[in-house]
Amino acid sequence: MNRQPEPHHPAQPETVAGRGLRERGFQVIFGHQDRAGRLFDIVLIVAIVASILITLLDSVQPLHQQFSELFYLLEWAFTLAFTAEYVVRLWVVERPWRYARSFFGIVDLLSILPTYMSLVLAGSQYLLVIRALRILRIFRVLKLTRYVGEANLLWSALIRSRRKVLVFVSTFLTLVLIFGALMYLVEGPEDGFTSIPQSMYWAVVTMTTVGFGDITPKTPLGQLLTSLIILVGYSIIVVPTGIFTAELASGIRNARESRRCEACGRAGHETDALFCRRCGKKLQPATPADR
Repeated sequence: MNRQPEPHHPAQPETVAGRGLRERGFQVIFGHQDRAGRLFDIVLIVAIVASILITLLDSVQPLHQQFSELFYLLEWAFTLAFTAEYVVRLWVVERPWRYARSFFGIVDLLSILPTYMSLVLAGSQYLLVIRALRILRIFRVLKLTRYVGEANLLWSALIRSRRKVLVFVSTFLTLVLIFGALMYLVEGPEDGFTSIPQSMYWAVVTMTTVGFGDITPKTPLGQLLTSLIILVGYSIIVVPTGIFTAELASGIRNARESRRCEACGRAGHETDALFCRRCGKKLQPATPADR
């Protein structure tokens, strides 16, 4: 017995049109390949910079007294525009909740919340400087994608060295605690070391060779201990640099080893190399994992 074919229901025009509109909106907002996407990013960055400038100028009392109403109207105009942009971003992505929890999603939300909070909390509008973080999207406008691999390399080197850096930071804090307690015992409150936390602040400033000079030892024993702390600071300040440099060199070496010529099998090519240095054949483009 032959089954009757199920009737075909054509897609609703509204659904198709809505899907096409969302796809186009996604390409414009999140893409940078076409002219519309680049223009959107440029307009967005200009608006961000302008809103930050208005916030900064509004904090200057003479300007605030003279142009407060203008600043208020402009800030609300920018806030409404950024709110509409945030809503559209949630609409065009497939997983709105995932984008809302992402770094840029949280920054987008925090960039509009202060203005609404200012309705109930006076002074919170000055938190709008957080919009500066959104200028990170300028990397898409400038097409710095060839530097993304290098940024990933630096980040991976930092991740691999995190345990060693954590040990170093723990050792540094231990020394700060010991030297701070000793200076509090040797100098005392009469010479500015009013508490162990205050002495620890002095130890951090001294060990990092900054030396603000707001607190200085007066006794010979304290000065001798200070000289020892400075020498220790010079000795350990190069440790995290060496750790990170070693991991970075290892990452660069691994990236070179991963680029092999398909013709002769030669490895060790630079990530931006175009041709094999042995046979001269064209190399495959480096993947983000190789960079």
